[in-house]
Amino acid sequence: MSTARYGQETERTYARAGFGAPVRRGSRPAIVVVDLTRGFTEGSFPSGADLTQVVGATGELIEAARPTGVPVVFTAIAYTPAEAAGDAVVWLHKAQGMRALLEGSEEVEVDPRLPREPQDHLIVKKGASAFFGTSLAALLTGLGRDTVLVCGATTSGCVRATAVDAVQSGFSVLVPRECVGDRAPGPHEANLFDIQAKYGDVIGLKDAVAYLDGLPRSTP
Repeated sequence: MSTARYGQETERTYARAGFGAPVRRGSRPAIVVVDLTRGFTEGSFPSGADLTQVVGATGELIEAARPTGVPVVFTAIAYTPAEAAGDAVVWLHKAQGMRALLEGSEEVEVDPRLPREPQDHLIVKKGASAFFGTSLAALLTGLGRDTVLVCGATTSGCVRATAVDAVQSGFSVLVPRECVGDRAPGPHEANLFDIQAKYGDVIGLKDAVAYLDGLPRSTP
């Protein structure tokens, strides 16, 4: 992604710092679908927005991954009634609307438009990063993965945090642009810029599908 939209001075500054080099694309990727639950993908919920296009693009990516046996990991934020109503989760003092993400509620259901299968994994988390306080790093290591395609919501929150922790955990990071979304375009674009500069490659959906299509087909 070009930095030109942020001005020539920004472009020169980031080029001088050596940011933006392409990441290695491994031969054993996984798809991590961050918080594409109804509470984030439907605008009728306090924490949500209409992410229909993101859900559709992510579904296309998942379908492209099926013939190659690439594992898919879904994540969901869900709080117990005590966590949602109390003071233990400090993040909820800042993000009050997320107190509605109660275990067992409609908000924490994976969007039913996604092609989820019984073999797919589900990680339940309490914070922004899919890695923080969860077994995701161990799961990906156990599956022998070397690259993570990060999809989901929101770009400025849980997607960015997951991308940062993924690269810090030793995985190459690819973020298909069409497969991530936010509540507003400004934070969305700013965080895609930052991910591209420092943590992973922001790529097009066609590029991501071509990458998956180039992997060996899994044996039945």
